[in-house]
Amino acid sequence: MATLEEYADAYCAKDLDRLMAIFVEGEGISLIGTGADELCSGRSQVAGVFERNFRDATAKQFAWKWKDIAVHGTAATVAVTLDIHLDIAGESLTVPVRWTVSLVKIGDDWKWVHRHASAAAGSQDEGAAYPTGES
Repeated sequence: MATLEEYADAYCAKDLDRLMAIFVEGEGISLIGTGADELCSGRSQVAGVFERNFRDATAKQFAWKWKDIAVHGTAATVAVTLDIHLDIAGESLTVPVRWTVSLVKIGDDWKWVHRHASAAAGSQDEGAAYPTGES
């Protein structure tokens, strides 16, 4: 959870250098965001998504909810749900998201390799596997 808190702090501070330092070094990183065009690989593309996010809004808080952390030696997968509390043009907005983060242990630190964010499908009835439109 410490690496998630570091990410949240850096994101809320709009500190791109600190945020990118959470990821492994080199070009072997990727990010899938909630936007249709947020399919990124490599440092410049990932940084570009963060820069756009910082221009569009200011995050005030990450509120962690459900979480599942699986560690397998020097690799880990983190699955969490969270609410991101944002300020957009003076208006408050809370965005519920789901994350999956792939990490590797380098020395004593856990570094991110990939982050995937999604929003729950609102078109899908609870208990249904697919959004069929049948209620």
